[in-house]
Amino acid sequence: MLKKIDRYIIQRYLITFSVMLLLFIPIGIMVDVAEKIDKFKENEVPFEEIVAYYLDFMWYFGNMLFPIFLFLAVIWFTSKLANNTEVIAILSSGISFNRFLRPYLIAASLIAGFSFLAGMFVVPTASEGFNAFTYKYLNKKVVDRQTSNLFKQINEKEYVFVSSYNPSRLRGSDFTLEHFEGDSLTFKIMAQSIRWVEKDSVFRLINVKKRIIEGDKERMESVNSKDTLFDFQIQDLAPLNYKAETLTMGPLNAFIEDEKRSGSVLINQHLLVRHKRYSLPISAFILTIIAVAVSSFKRRGGMGVNLAFGIALGFIFIFFDKIFGVLVAKSNFSPAVAAWSPLLIFGLLAAALLSYAKR
Repeated sequence: MLKKIDRYIIQRYLITFSVMLLLFIPIGIMVDVAEKIDKFKENEVPFEEIVAYYLDFMWYFGNMLFPIFLFLAVIWFTSKLANNTEVIAILSSGISFNRFLRPYLIAASLIAGFSFLAGMFVVPTASEGFNAFTYKYLNKKVVDRQTSNLFKQINEKEYVFVSSYNPSRLRGSDFTLEHFEGDSLTFKIMAQSIRWVEKDSVFRLINVKKRIIEGDKERMESVNSKDTLFDFQIQDLAPLNYKAETLTMGPLNAFIEDEKRSGSVLINQHLLVRHKRYSLPISAFILTIIAVAVSSFKRRGGMGVNLAFGIALGFIFIFFDKIFGVLVAKSNFSPAVAAWSPLLIFGLLAAALLSYAKR
């Protein structure tokens, strides 16, 4: 059963964290508006779309900087407790440091639970709106897809390849489709280009050659143009890099399985997104322990030193997170290692600082 001191610390924790969100998110919005207002005017963006964008921005921005907000919140109010000698009074009453830490971990559990649910079901929708708006009005020239040397398995029997893909024109070059029965190639379609024709809902192939294999015999068929249907959508050739970020958990799992089956080159990035859905909420516990350990006793310089230390550690945490993310995107670095390594590193730091704080 929670004692009065537990309820007091939990209340201060949650209130201070909420204040941090309410303070920094509007600042982030104002900075973003000041930076992009010229593009809003240039592209004549409707006001209601701007409002929807910033509603999505709040969730996107808050989720991205969640570790810093939490870290600063704990350091802020714990430093005030220490400066008012409340921590000394609590520990002098016979309460151990581990017992003093318990209400912090209870509050961290509440925030971690909220972060988990938001990351699974709310942030993906916000991410979809945020990225779609950015591509439509702000960074039209930014390519959010891999567009060269694309290979994909579209079903159990067929594989496709294009040397390049233009997402704005829905067009691929040097298209190849191979159809297998068991381990045997039965036919192969080659075309100079493939394009999706929206008004007719068909794929249009240009300069088409079809190689048909029947036992030991082969024959070739050629046509200048051919309209047909395939077992995929043209966008499937080059899915958006951020597609996984926009999916809730059930669709994300199904999407990842489909990308694995098709041999997607972006599979590691998609796996990293799924790992982070679990690792980010757990970071609440590690960062809480570190924050309590560094701010539960008085320092020369007062609260400012603790806050400076907290901001530095928070940005280092995000720096490690981004570095590992880049390694996954640019190499074959393990997405599991990338997602959990910052927690391991800061977990060891938390254990060391906690041991020091107890002494």
